[in-house]
Amino acid sequence: MDNIIGNNIKRFREKLGLSQADIANYCGVSREVLSYYENGNREVSLLHLEKISNYMNIEMEVFLEENPENIQPELALAFRADELTPEDRANIGYFKSIVKNYLKMKRIETDGTQA
Repeated sequence: MDNIIGNNIKRFREKLGLSQADIANYCGVSREVLSYYENGNREVSLLHLEKISNYMNIEMEVFLEENPENIQPELALAFRADELTPEDRANIGYFKSIVKNYLKMKRIETDGTQA
């Protein structure tokens, strides 16, 4: 079974230094569910893919590419804390989505293309 999305989630998660628990907590699922996504044992829901995309600051389409090796998140934010509440994670994800949309608008403004 081809697991492009799951492999890409894992690849970017590791590149950003995030744990499965970080992503799972943000999405409101167990760490095991995220593991199932990464290993291809369960299909990623569109809602969770969107949340993961926002949290990692990576466009959703990138997760569909077979070899996204050259893709770098435009903005990597690291937060160190002993415990983040679900509200904290939601706020971080919301902030990242605002920044992602801002960067997209700047690209459209400066070169007239959509990235």
